[in-house]
Amino acid sequence: MDLKEIMQENIFVVIGDTTNKEKYACKIKEGLIEHGYKVYAVGKELSSINEIPEDIDIVDLCINPIRGLELMKESKKQCKCVVIQPGAESEALLEYLEQNRIPYIQGCLLVGLRLYTKAE
Repeated sequence: MDLKEIMQENIFVVIGDTTNKEKYACKIKEGLIEHGYKVYAVGKELSSINEIPEDIDIVDLCINPIRGLELMKESKKQCKCVVIQPGAESEALLEYLEQNRIPYIQGCLLVGLRLYTKAE
């Protein structure tokens, strides 16, 4: 998937500090909601991806790579793609995603929101 395809999906999970308006995770969560996406927040609001009651399209990692890797490893839920925000990547995380055949891109959903509108 590329960023344009990702922005056509519906259900996003933003992982990071989604309660602090200064943090990118919060800005991403609010931007997605404003543009009509369904968003779940893991980190400060939910403690695990497994708490989400429905299927997930996109997981957005906007968190320390060590914690992001822990959350991905414990997750029993499938997703179509993981977006790794700048600063959230690590060799261990990329290796885990590749070994488990979990599709991912390194990119920014704020850029996606600016460039691509969701098809109605």
